[in-house]
Parts: sequence; structure tokens; C-alpha cells
Amino acid sequence: MAVRAAYEGSNEVGVFSMLTNTYCLTALGGSENFYSIFESEVGETIPVIHCSVAGTRIVGRLTAGNRHGLLMPNTATDQELQHIRNALPDAVKVVRVEERLSALGNVIACNDHVALVHPDLDRETEEIIMDTLNVEVFRQTIANNVLVGSYCSLSNQGGIVHPHTTVQDQDELSSLLQVPLVAGTINRGSEVIGGGMVVNDWAAFCGLDTTSTELSVVEAIFKLQDHKPMSIVEEMRDPLLDYMT
Repeated sequence: MAVRAAYEGSNEVGVFSMLTNTYCLTALGGSENFYSIFESEVGETIPVIHCSVAGTRIVGRLTAGNRHGLLMPNTATDQELQHIRNALPDAVKVVRVEERLSALGNVIACNDHVALVHPDLDRETEEIIMDTLNVEVFRQTIANNVLVGSYCSLSNQGGIVHPHTTVQDQDELSSLLQVPLVAGTINRGSEVIGGGMVVNDWAAFCGLDTTSTELSVVEAIFKLQDHKPMSIVEEMRDPLLDYMT
């Protein structure tokens, strides 16, 4: 199911939250409404953790992770690390990463099997990603943007990438990730997919401005409603691209 939400009037759901198949992080502060939307949709299955990272609310942009682990920047405090560790399932590894590109959510896009990373990421960080998240790592750009985490959103079912991604690039990325991809937008035409939504294998959360067309694309490509055929992605993509041009 794909659900609309907003954090203190902001549509950038992916900035203030982070979602995987084993846990969910949401920013401290904000209205209780934002937290309760996550709690009602996924709270019965996985822990929904109120937290800050490096004293900020932008938890979705500073962290990266999947069901195997969580990566946090070296600016995260010991108390934050301990709070999150205590709330997470025991099987999830939490690692603090010494990385110059410290907004990890912007430079890493991953599901439970594969990670796309910024071309300039440290070699040591790449190894930490492999070990902690238990994934294969590929240095990539999306539509010539190095911030792969900002311009795509991935699950184990599918992915949405920047609307200007060429068909050739989509095919290449799709073969690396082994999931179907579609080029699209979120929040009424925003190209910043990663900042505008979060998704796991059974739920997605988008900003309030997300149109019904965009929502249908999300539900179809991430297989959030089994009765919807994949052909709807093709039907929805054409009007979306017309809207963008």
C-alpha cells in the first residue's frame, strides 16, 4: 500500500524518515501525525524508532541501510547510536562510518541484495557497506547525477529512478539490480525520488503533493497491490513523461 504523509508541512518524506524490511526510523519532533502514519502501516511488523542523527532531524538523508544493517555517519553521537541499537532487532548490525561524504542517504541507494554508490566514495566505506549490509556494491550515476541515493528509490521488488534517465541506463541499472525499474517523479513532478518517498517490500510513503498518477506508478513498480498488472507502469509512464517535457 502506498500512503501520503507530510512532516511539518514538508513533502520530503525521505528526508525525515528511513524505511527497511526490519525497521523504520522517523525524525524527532514534528507532529505525532507523521509518526502515527508509519506506526499504523508498518508498526505491527517492524519497530518504528523516533530518533535524531547528529542532532538533526534529517535521518533519512544521513543514514543508509537494509534489513541486514544500518550505516550512520561519524557525526552521530554515542547516545543516538545506543538509542537506535537498543530499539533495533538483534540481527541488524549498526555501524558508524568515517566518510567524507557524510550524508550517507544521498550517496548510497540499496535494497537487501545490491547497493548503488557515489563514484567518489572511499574504498574503506565500500567494504563496510559490503560487510554490514551484505550487498554487492556498484559505483554508478543516475541520469549523470552522482547522488544516487537522492535520485532513486529501491526495494527488492522494483525501483523508481530520475525521470531523465535514458532507457539504456535504465536497462543497465535494472540488470545490475535484478529488479524492474521505471523513470518517474514524486510529489507532483519532483525529480528527487529518494528525498520524496520511502519504500520497503510491502509499504511506501510519499509526500502529500504526490498525484494519483505518481502513486499508481509507485504501487505498480513496487508491487504493492498484487492485483494491479505491470502494464499500468507503461500506461502511467507516458503521461508522466509528457508532463515533464
